[in-house]
Amino acid sequence: MSFRKFKQVDVFTSQAYWGNPVAVVLDGTGLSDSAMQRFACWTQLSETTFVLPPTPQGQADGADYRLRIFTPGGELPFAGHPTLGSARAWLEGGGQAKQEGVIVQECGVGLVRLENQKGRWAFAAPPTQKRAIPTDKMAVLLSALGVKAEQVLASQILNNGPEWWCFLLDSAETVQNLNPDHLALKKSGVKVGVAARIDNGPSGSPLLIARSNRESRAFTNAAQRSRLQNDVAAEPMDLEVRAFAAAMGILEDPVTGSLNASLAQWLIEEKRMPTHYVAGQGHALDRQGRVHIFQDASGQVWVGGDTVVCIEGQVALD
Repeated sequence: MSFRKFKQVDVFTSQAYWGNPVAVVLDGTGLSDSAMQRFACWTQLSETTFVLPPTPQGQADGADYRLRIFTPGGELPFAGHPTLGSARAWLEGGGQAKQEGVIVQECGVGLVRLENQKGRWAFAAPPTQKRAIPTDKMAVLLSALGVKAEQVLASQILNNGPEWWCFLLDSAETVQNLNPDHLALKKSGVKVGVAARIDNGPSGSPLLIARSNRESRAFTNAAQRSRLQNDVAAEPMDLEVRAFAAAMGILEDPVTGSLNASLAQWLIEEKRMPTHYVAGQGHALDRQGRVHIFQDASGQVWVGGDTVVCIEGQVALD
């Protein structure tokens, strides 16, 4: 077995173990598709990535490296938290970008640009294709989610590489209290994203939403709860998000960059969200992910987040 440099990075958090981890193999050269997929199944993380030299065309177009992204259930053309986490691992592993403050990643959707924006890296959201959820699928999905039709403010199928069937719900409390039928969602064959705007007033603060989570209260000790609540209160959020991906082998993803990227493009375009906001995700899993959304003057949506390296060393892989 060959030993390859490896890092595990927590993404969309400034504190280790509160975000969404990604496993990064810093040299994927020579590995077969089956070897990559087998390792991704073994890590049992939502995504595992492999850094490779860019293709000749990618190099000619300015790519710094190529990234392949695997879930336990298959390969993805693009994903957000692996993009940010792999960039952090690549830089710390000695990678040098062609342009100061800019990284160009080649992946299944083409080239993805990352920029260092005041110390926080952000990626340019790929274009999102939108279409309506078919009427015959709507009732099935709402039943699986445990949501009433009158609780849905808007819905859309969003595709920026990964495809998400998305619902904007009436309140953050509705999103937090969801207890979906994951088997039914798996049978549907689609990944489902849900979101709701947050009232940052006294009755709807993120702090109170975090306190309302029964599972978090049951499995988190008092000191951890206090820190979680203090951290959540210190960084208010504007959108509550959850992502259900049983169809890809992950019941619920802690913090999802691709989903937040496509949600931002949809919701900003429809003026349901401002051009600059913070999404929170992961509270139902006792995480506190924060996704920073910004639309620039050209209309480009940027998705940023903090990253923390939690594990580094070598992995035996051939």
